[in-house]
Amino acid sequence: MADWLLSPGDPAPAFTLSDQNGKQVSLSDFAGQRVMIFFYPKALTPG
Repeated sequence: MADWLLSPGDPAPAFTLSDQNGKQVSLSDFAGQRVMIFFYPKALTPG
């Protein structure tokens, strides 16, 4: 298995992404809170 794949219960790696308004949001912004992260395939692509 690739070393970058996560299994259920694994801690998420630190990351920063742009939200729908272009604002930078980091996982660390939510330290101490429960967070659900949902990933999905790029729109209009198979999968």
